[in-house]
Amino acid sequence: MTKYIKPFFIIVALSACLTGCEQASEEQKEPIADKKIAELRLQFAPDKRVALFQVASRNEGSKIVLTGETNIPEAKAALLDSLKDRGLTVTDSIELLPSAALGGKIFGLVNNSVANIRSDPRHSGELATQALLGTPLNVLKQNGEWYLVQTPDQYISWVDHGGLVVLDKAGFETWKGTEKIIYTRVAGFSYMAGNETAQPVSDLVMGCVLELAGEEKDFYQVKYPDGRKAFVNKKEAKPVDTWLAQANPTGDNLTDIAFQLMGAPYLWGGTSTKGMDCSGFTKTVYFMNGLVIPRDASQQVHAGQPVQSEQPFDQLEVGDLLFFGTPATPEKKERVVHVGMWIGDKKFIHASGQVRVSSVDPGNELYDEYNVNRFLRARRYAPNFEGSILEMKNEVLF
Repeated sequence: MTKYIKPFFIIVALSACLTGCEQASEEQKEPIADKKIAELRLQFAPDKRVALFQVASRNEGSKIVLTGETNIPEAKAALLDSLKDRGLTVTDSIELLPSAALGGKIFGLVNNSVANIRSDPRHSGELATQALLGTPLNVLKQNGEWYLVQTPDQYISWVDHGGLVVLDKAGFETWKGTEKIIYTRVAGFSYMAGNETAQPVSDLVMGCVLELAGEEKDFYQVKYPDGRKAFVNKKEAKPVDTWLAQANPTGDNLTDIAFQLMGAPYLWGGTSTKGMDCSGFTKTVYFMNGLVIPRDASQQVHAGQPVQSEQPFDQLEVGDLLFFGTPATPEKKERVVHVGMWIGDKKFIHASGQVRVSSVDPGNELYDEYNVNRFLRARRYAPNFEGSILEMKNEVLF
């Protein structure tokens, strides 16, 4: 019996080994895909606020199935090529945004004075950012009455259908070719007729852009993205071309806009004169001087040139941005959580409770000990607009 049993056990053992090896090979496929997805996410979309690469993998028999979505064609192509180069069989179910379901309507124009753009497609979702009337948007996909959009500063979040008008490429190019005005007062109204006793069409805030349809004495006749017509006092607006020609982010011009916003209420996610957070404030100040800068303080700190990384603030110039937070330690990364703008005389202006002026001088009544103690460093944007800074004179936005 023994001489017959021994070969039997050898055969069983070999069979188990082969089966186990085959299973191990199958099990290794998913980690390979997951590892590559993680690498490409770090390479192409390290900041999920401005880039979308939500991809996952799973095994189905001998195949790897890739699912999810991205708005970065290069990242998707790199993933597929990498896995196929390894001899793996791949089923590609990754949706490349903008979604084909949009039917080519992949452009949007903000249609309200201020559009609230949220982290989730629901009105109770966190306010991520705002966009002003006339701001062009890239539309990525639709979920019910909500659109996933990307703003000119590359922020990706959701806006409800009432906040924008969606267009195809032809419609968007037609709009871009029209003359426009920009509203330059902190806040006001457009009217149904060329006088300020007429019924308002809507409110307006600093930075709103409208198509110019004509002129009537002291008023511009304007057109909204949805076709509404209105009148705006010429004293409160400028033709966009004229405004851009004059836009110059000097210290004096930046502080002029900043002081017009004094007392504006703090609003997490806000970038308008109706309410703004710290980075929304600096973003608005620079926007009204012809620059689109990154949205959040933790993004703004990577733009421009380094100026100073320690006190006593003696290298700063008016208009420099000061960043505050928690420095890096061996255990934790640096956290940039606040930003303000230097205005000289040992003072900076920032949105904290409301837009206010604070001092770095312990002898001044405006001394801000809390922020002075968490100062990290300062950056200068002008005149070398390095990093993710869009100079609107050189790139047509409106």
